[in-house]
Parts: sequence; structure tokens; C-alpha cells
Amino acid sequence: MFYRENGQFKTSYAADQQIFTIAQDKWFVWGLIAFAALAVPMLADEYMFRAILIPFLVLSLAALGVNLLVGYCGQITLGAGAFMAIGAYAAYNFMVRIDGMPLVLAMLLGGVSAAAFGILFGIPSLRVRGLYLAVATLAAQFLCDWAFLRIGWFTNHSSSGSVSVAKLEMLGWVIDSPTEKYLFCLAFVIAFAFIAKNLTRAAIGRQWMAIRDMDVAAEVIGIRPMFAKLSAFAVSSFFVGVAGALWGFVHLGSWEPAAFSVDRSFQLLFMVIIGGMGSIMGSFFGAAFIVILPIFLNQFLPLLGSLVGVTVSTAGISHAELIIFGSLIIFFLIVEPHGLARLWSIAKQKLRLWPFPH
Repeated sequence: MFYRENGQFKTSYAADQQIFTIAQDKWFVWGLIAFAALAVPMLADEYMFRAILIPFLVLSLAALGVNLLVGYCGQITLGAGAFMAIGAYAAYNFMVRIDGMPLVLAMLLGGVSAAAFGILFGIPSLRVRGLYLAVATLAAQFLCDWAFLRIGWFTNHSSSGSVSVAKLEMLGWVIDSPTEKYLFCLAFVIAFAFIAKNLTRAAIGRQWMAIRDMDVAAEVIGIRPMFAKLSAFAVSSFFVGVAGALWGFVHLGSWEPAAFSVDRSFQLLFMVIIGGMGSIMGSFFGAAFIVILPIFLNQFLPLLGSLVGVTVSTAGISHAELIIFGSLIIFFLIVEPHGLARLWSIAKQKLRLWPFPH
């Protein structure tokens, strides 16, 4: 009853092409942003920021980048962790080797560096697809793991192999407390989410989706597969590279190559599958699910074990987490391939008719 577009008339082409075609969607999104920016800093504690909110925001941005490539362009990748590492290490080297380098510019340049490598490793997509392309991107993961571990220049010749960021500062604002770090990440995520939404609505986004649906037909109607695929790799890697810089600078503070291992690549792919491929909202659903599920299992499984008289170990919880992840991926691939975003869309469609029968 309250989620209907009755009386909302479109009198121009620009109005028909708005990001939010229904006013209720626009109010909901702006209200959610206002709540995240104003209410959450007053309600959440330090643990909530460090363990849930900041990882959720950064992984949402990374999943958003992976979704642009996998969900919108149909190019599978298992090297997202490598591009996160490239963004983090490139931003670190820009900060260390250039005096007075602004923090935000260093992170964006880290994303540009990741985009350049994304184009390089996206070249095989012009000839191969599916499993073969996944293996090609997986090679990027192993190459980056080796390079950042063995080549001392990337870590500024650190004896321990790890790098650290002493102080985060932007325009005289020292980003030190968990609340400030959260707001810093939130600003990035909001900006990049709107950029991604507009890209998918623009001509380049339609080219990506045409390549995803049927690349031969797309080429027949004049779409250049080389430009479409490589641009998808570049934009996706840029998003993931910036997320990697945020993960290293803001969330971790100090890190080593293991922080961006192949497990991270699989985790990001799982987020896209569970959240919903080809959906901006699905990236946030998938990230929230992956971040919250381990914390929920850590609290719920010991409680369940105590009720039935079984002691649940930490290793048991870890194994249960992997089992549940695998089961959910199989479930979504079979029952609902479009993930949680599709369930959200179905719920909205039902609200548009409620309380009348469907």
C-alpha cells in the first residue's frame, strides 16, 4: 500500500532515466545513507566498528568491483585478491616514495595501478572464457603473491616482509579513531556505489551486459568485444584496488601478502554469488552475509553445543563455516541463481500489490 508509484508521472526522458524511478526507493536510500552517516557513529561501539562495519564497507566495495566484471560483463575472475594487493602496495609506495602525497590521491593511484594490471591480465579474455579465463586470472593471484613476498622493493625492503602505515591524514584531518575510519570508508563506498550504478546504466554498462548475454550477437550489432571486456577488467580492478588500499591502510594498518591470498579472491566471488550477480545491491547483501555469518557462528554454535552437551572447538566452528558457505553457494546456484538481491526484488514487487492477492 505504501510502496506504489500511483501519481508519480514521468514527463520527460530524463525523469524516466533517473537512478530511482520510484520516489520511495529514493527516500529509502537517502534515509539509509543518513542513518549510516549520522546515527551509526553514535550507536555503535569500538568492537562493532572494527569487527563488522569497517570490514563490511571495504569488502562491499571490493565485491562491487568483482560484480561489475562477473555479474555485468560475464567474465569470471579468481584474481580479485591480487588486485586488492596491488592497490594496497601501490598506494603504500606512493605514500612512502613521494613526499606530501595526499592520502586519497595515493589510494586512487593504487586503484589506477590495479586497473593497469587488470587490463594486462584481462587480455586472455579476448581468446578464452569460462574455466580457462578463471585459470588465467588465478595466475595473476599466484604471481602477485610471489612478487610481494620475494621482491623487497614493494615492501620498502622491510626485514619482516610486512608494511605498516603510521598515520592517516587528509586535509589536516587525522583519521585515528574507529568512528573516523568508518566515516572515511563510508564516503568512499557511497561515491563508488553511485559511480557503479551510473556506469551500469550508461552505454558502457549496456555493452558489458550485451557481451555477458551473447558476445557473438553483441559483436554483430557493432559492440567491440575487446573494448567492452578490457574496460570491464579495468573498471573492476580499479574498484578492487581502491578497496585493497582501504583494507590495508584503514582496516589492517599493517599487512603482509597473506592478507590478500587466494582465499580473499574466493571470498569476494562467494559474496557476488550469494548476494546476486548483476546487482549493485547484491554486492552489499553478499558482503554483509559473509562478514556477519562467522561472528554469528562463533556465538551460536558454542551455545547450541552447550544445550546438547557437546563442546564445540574453534576448529569445529571454522570447519562449520566452510561447510555452510559451500552449502549456501550450492543452494543459491540451484534455487536462486540471482542471490539475495533477487529475493529483495521479489519482496518489493509483492509490496507493490499488497494487500491484494498476487
